[in-house]
Amino acid sequence: MNKRCFIIFDKKYKMITSKVTYMGALRTEATHLQSNTTIYTDAPKDNHGKGEMFSPTDLVATALASCMISVMGIVAMKEGITPVDGTTAEVTKVMYAEPRRIGEVHVKITFPKGKYSDKEKKMYEHAANTCPVAKSLHPDLKQVVEFIWQ
Repeated sequence: MNKRCFIIFDKKYKMITSKVTYMGALRTEATHLQSNTTIYTDAPKDNHGKGEMFSPTDLVATALASCMISVMGIVAMKEGITPVDGTTAEVTKVMYAEPRRIGEVHVKITFPKGKYSDKEKKMYEHAANTCPVAKSLHPDLKQVVEFIWQ
């Protein structure tokens, strides 16, 4: 049977973001269509994979931290406040069973040495905790965020 796939565009969805291809052996290739960059995923060792690359759930957890830091960078640019260049995030993903899912994501954000005012700290913490990825994840997923100001 020949199945046809129709892509419907509307005001919310202007263009396709990516194309994902199953490569076999529990691996995928994902190409970002705007930039033509590619990432690969592998199933984790605890779920029949080799764990040689990010797993799809690793990407979700990592996307949270990446979004947090990116939005803080936007705040710095817009507000002309102490920049966050060099800020790092350590991400720990905790999987739950039955159903298998991401249960917790722990993000430890460490800022480089700088003189951040209390107001700036509050602005950055608010930006991180309300970034689009944080607000898109299911409320049952526990997000534990720690801010380290050096």
